[in-house]
Amino acid sequence: MRLRARTWARAWVGIFLVVTLALSMAAGSASAEDPRGPVVVELFTSQGCAACPPADAFLAELAQQRDVLPLALHVDYWDYIGWSDRFAQAAFTARQKTYAYAAGQRMIYTPQMIVAGRVEMPGTKRVKVRAAIAAEHARAPVMRIDVMPREAGVVRVRLTPLAGIDTEADVIVVRYAPLHTVQITRGENAGHTFDYANVVSAWTVLGTWDAQAPAEFDIAPPTAPLPGAVLVQTTGHGPILSAARLD
Repeated sequence: MRLRARTWARAWVGIFLVVTLALSMAAGSASAEDPRGPVVVELFTSQGCAACPPADAFLAELAQQRDVLPLALHVDYWDYIGWSDRFAQAAFTARQKTYAYAAGQRMIYTPQMIVAGRVEMPGTKRVKVRAAIAAEHARAPVMRIDVMPREAGVVRVRLTPLAGIDTEADVIVVRYAPLHTVQITRGENAGHTFDYANVVSAWTVLGTWDAQAPAEFDIAPPTAPLPGAVLVQTTGHGPILSAARLD
């Protein structure tokens, strides 16, 4: 019986070691950083636009996914109708116009979603937006972004090319508020209260990367405690090559 007990003990120890090793390998595999960052979805919207609330609500749903980075860029060209959107910035209107110009389009509209800087569609077209997101996830990564905390709240970002990139890219830092609730008293949406997710408040181009060799950029801490992200976008409002959260 003692010999049998020892045999069973050795067997259980062996099983334990095998299971532990398997779990360890699985954990190591899961923790290995995936070079694919979240897919960036830009929503050009306005509090003065009656067609925008469904798209705003959809963006809030996308904000629950870690593999998607939805950003609400409020434009200012709806302010004339009687309600000034306090999140609107002329720079976001200019960004939307530049996208349109690059795509050969003559008009801009809200709500418009642009997925990874590649494809645009109305922000209410949920099936098309999700299909574009899935297509972006299936695309082979061409670079990786590593985020490394430094002293005094500074964050260092390392960019590493993984495949041939034949163009320069802009390195962009974005800051956004996860949630704002606004009661609207004038304009097309008068009398309604809406929640707005991932409202962009700051959009800063740190510099240009030649995308031929690894490079590092230091990002200063935000003046307000807001989450942020770094985007690497082909210069000239082309495809967004990758993104990483800074929080």
